[in-house]
Amino acid sequence: MANSDPNHPEGFYAPLFQATVAAAMAHEVEVIFTGLSGILAIAGKAETVELNIDTHRTMYDVIREAHQAGVVFKVCTPSLKMWGENLIEEIEETVGAAYVIGEAMEDDTVTFTY
Repeated sequence: MANSDPNHPEGFYAPLFQATVAAAMAHEVEVIFTGLSGILAIAGKAETVELNIDTHRTMYDVIREAHQAGVVFKVCTPSLKMWGENLIEEIEETVGAAYVIGEAMEDDTVTFTY
């Protein structure tokens, strides 16, 4: 999720919801936060992005549910240099650009970008 902007949280909901559904259907799913979206990997940030003012559902609630469904979350190393290194517990690994490109080029990989 390279170009999703935390200031416009509506751009995050669909990809995370789709990732959750795919994981629940037993597909291997990775979400890699990079660029602007990297801030959501930092502890305390996703909790402040409210998706629904009536229920007070946050971006962190959605990330946590996706992770519980089996989504693997990773963050791109350059994002840590921008936003900090205190990661949410759902982040399983930090990766670099070579990992992202390598995975995207695999024949059995389907890549969605948002």
